Amino acid sequence: MSTKVTVKGQVTLPKAVREAAGIRPGDRVSVRARPEGGVLVERSEAQQPDAAAVRAARDKIERALATLDRKGVKFEMTTDEWMRLLRGDD
Repeated sequence: MSTKVTVKGQVTLPKAVREAAGIRPGDRVSVRARPEGGVLVERSEAQQPDAAAVRAARDKIERALATLDRKGVKFEMTTDEWMRLLRGDD
């Protein structure tokens, strides 16, 4: 199988290769040059988010929501409406 390198140095891994390696959209891959030439692409092990950073973000969100609740702001938007708002979709 072959694939084309873009101007930005990007390549698309063929579907059969992704499936064989267990690579799915959003997965991280490890890429390294081999001493004898060529390149090795492997699925990276899942990286766990920094637990302290996750707790800090959750606390910040909870404080913001509590402040809005005290000010009488009510949220009655659906998940789809939130996603459109956050993504900037029309």
